[in-house]
Amino acid sequence: MIERMDIYVDGAWVPSSGTGAIEVRNPATGELVGKIAAGNAADVDLAVKAARKAFPGWAATDAKKRIAILDSVRDQLKERNDEVADLISDEMGSPRAFARMAQVSLAIKNFDFAARAMEEILEEGEEMMGSSLVVRDPIGVVGAITPWNFPLHQISAKVAPAIAAGCTVVLKPSKVSPLNAYILAEMFEKAGLPAGVFNLVAGDAAAVGDAIVNHPDVNMISFTGSTGAGKKIAAAAALTLKKVTLELGGKSANVVLDDADMAKAIPTAVKQCFANNGQACAALSRLLVPRSKLAEVEKLVIDAVAGWTVGLPDDLDTKVGPMASPAQQKSVLGYIQKGIDEGARLLVGGTTPPRETGAFVEPTVFSDVTPNMTIAQEEIFGPVLAIMPYDDEADAVAQANSAVYGLSGGVWSSSGERAVAIARQLRTGQVVINGEPLNLQAPFGGYGQSGLGREYGRYGLEEYFEIKSLQGAPVSK
Repeated sequence: MIERMDIYVDGAWVPSSGTGAIEVRNPATGELVGKIAAGNAADVDLAVKAARKAFPGWAATDAKKRIAILDSVRDQLKERNDEVADLISDEMGSPRAFARMAQVSLAIKNFDFAARAMEEILEEGEEMMGSSLVVRDPIGVVGAITPWNFPLHQISAKVAPAIAAGCTVVLKPSKVSPLNAYILAEMFEKAGLPAGVFNLVAGDAAAVGDAIVNHPDVNMISFTGSTGAGKKIAAAAALTLKKVTLELGGKSANVVLDDADMAKAIPTAVKQCFANNGQACAALSRLLVPRSKLAEVEKLVIDAVAGWTVGLPDDLDTKVGPMASPAQQKSVLGYIQKGIDEGARLLVGGTTPPRETGAFVEPTVFSDVTPNMTIAQEEIFGPVLAIMPYDDEADAVAQANSAVYGLSGGVWSSSGERAVAIARQLRTGQVVINGEPLNLQAPFGGYGQSGLGREYGRYGLEEYFEIKSLQGAPVSK
């Protein structure tokens, strides 16, 4: 059991001024994994002051030195991949095999790609536009507020580019899975990051998150979480005109065209919905298929789901672990009941938990789901797939675009050109064509109520700069 009753501020571990504690429990067993200090507004103020004090020096630091620190953290993560992945698995229930394959490796890539993107900017040099020299300034103190489902990945997607750009950071990790953030702080120390550049205060959203968002000396908020919370953050940040990037909810459609290789597409489509126990904002949770092929698809889906074994996360054969908490289990089961009540046809799974103890949910599939149903419109964040038949391509596109979200999507076709033609019509920030793996160098973010701004690679790095024009600057030779 890990106990951390401190916060990381100005390069040192100091006691939190808060009096409460947050327990971190394994959602599969209820076992106590860790206990952390519940930070408060005073802790946040201390952290922001440290970040503000460190900002001028860090902004002026040679970008190559900043890159070297990111590369050091990347290498430390590689060395400790399984250790950190197993901790994340214990915190939020991600199956061990999946956590070792994805949870930390995504963070490794985020540190690497942020560093490489900064190198690309250095190589390009500054731009002359007529009589003006266009320069980039780091935006300042960044408040990073991150979720529990891919905790280290989401932390690194914000912290790595912010530090590369010359910003300083105050991080509030999710209280469900915060322990990996403490390890990251230790890695920054080992890498030689100057005091105050990275600061860590864990706690409740109301106590710590609100204090970060409302602090007058925070210049930017980068948040990943629910759309409801994102709207509140955007409204609060508007009072001080902070820049805000928001990566929010999703209800993404996977469009299977009639010429697709169904034997390949459908098992992969199930994986695109169920990976990480279905707890992914970019999960492709709506499967749109030609009405003429509905029966064929249903059989393939049922066969594929049979291979998604439910079990304890530390069993390397487990493919579906628990929801991250009992509260999340209750929410997902409520959505499944809503699907039944609204007339969707249940193919697999249901509302009975597959294990007597733990926050487990049976992998569940509905068919004959219509766009007006709750399970077709709202983000469930669990292993629940909605099969939606369509009549023609126009109907498929209309159904895909019928949700208020626009975070991800998918298209399957034997013709790449046909797939791209459909993908261009989807109102979403990312479209996965024929199951292509996630590319963390490409921009990721949402349309509509899926958020503002982009993360990953060069586009993600650019979010952390202010752009300044020096009119009449002499041209260096």
